[in-house]
This record gives sequence, structure tokens and C-alpha cells, in this order.
Amino acid sequence: MSQFFAIHPDSPQPRLIKQAVEIIRSGGLVVYPTDSCYALGCHLGDKDALERIRRIRQVDEKHHFTLMCRDLSELGTYARVDNRQFRYLKSAMPGPYTVILQATREVPKRVMQAKRATIGLRVPQHLVALALLEELGEPLLTSTLLLPGDEWPPTEGWEIRERLEHEVELVIDGGHCGTNPTTVIDLLEDPVLIRQGAGDASVFGL
Repeated sequence: MSQFFAIHPDSPQPRLIKQAVEIIRSGGLVVYPTDSCYALGCHLGDKDALERIRRIRQVDEKHHFTLMCRDLSELGTYARVDNRQFRYLKSAMPGPYTVILQATREVPKRVMQAKRATIGLRVPQHLVALALLEELGEPLLTSTLLLPGDEWPPTEGWEIRERLEHEVELVIDGGHCGTNPTTVIDLLEDPVLIRQGAGDASVFGL
């Protein structure tokens, strides 16, 4: 049975945030709200939790994961960012965007795109997600909570608990969340739109 925390979207309770991070650090899989939709998250170095996300999502080893970062400084630890790329990032983040960049050695090989050694990264705008990241002190390995057979991610915490109470250690109910995942931009060279989502791609000149 998973735990269920109702965390206020505008004033996250520090006690619950601390407990949630303890669950993550101990190998737990959590569902948490973001500024696009609900997401699955686990500790970056936890191979078993990563495999559990793949099993819940029913995706293979080619599935792209995202590192959810607290700010651009942290993002720059896990991706190589030049001045041109940084200008784009500064104008778009925090916000509902995922960018594809060259991964650094800080990123475990098992979570990066194998052929190009790239990784998706984002800085969210949701206060609950930011509070988790601040307490954790490192990125959260993340995947959109899109369940097999569904066209859209679930939007309510109670529904997620009913469906995943035996699959995850914690569901964080941060109120109603959207159904539109992030806009994905490949920033390796000139910006390329990979997926149109919640973010306005014109920020990247597209």
C-alpha cells in the first residue's frame, strides 16, 4: 500500500516534503505534481526504481527519461551547456519544457540516450516539485505518468492512488494537474521541436 500525502500546491508543508524525500532516498517510487502533469520520480542512482518505472509505463530501454532539476545551475552539472544554449534555457525555464542536451559524466549511462549520450532535462515551475528538489539536493529521475492504454495522464491524486497504490511507495496529491506533457526541444544544435506540449515553442524561435 502506498502512502498518500496531500501537499498544498502554493504552500508545501515542509514536514511532508521532508518525509517524501526520505522515501525517495530509501529507494521509493513517488508520484508528484509538476507544472505540466503528474509524473513518476525516483532517485537518480536507483536502478531498481528505474526498472519499476519502465514496468509501470510498459516502456523499453529506449524510452527517454528526464532529469528534473531545481535550477539552471544544477542542470549545468548534468548537461554540457554553451552560451547559445544557456540563453534559450534562461528564457524558457522554469516552465513546461524538456530540453535534450549532451549528458555529462554525472549522468548514469543507463538513463541517457545510448547512441548520442544525451539526456532530457527540465526545471519545473510547480512549487511542490521545486520543494522536493530543494530538499533532495539533486535531480529527480522522472517520467510522465502516462499509464498503458490511457490517452492522457491522470489529473487527480485520489484516482492515481486507486490505480497505483500497490505499485509506488508514495502518491503526492498536489491538487488538479494538467494533462498536457512538456514541450520537448532538441538543443544539441539549432533548436528542433520534438514534441509540442504545454510550453510555447516560440521561446526557442520555433
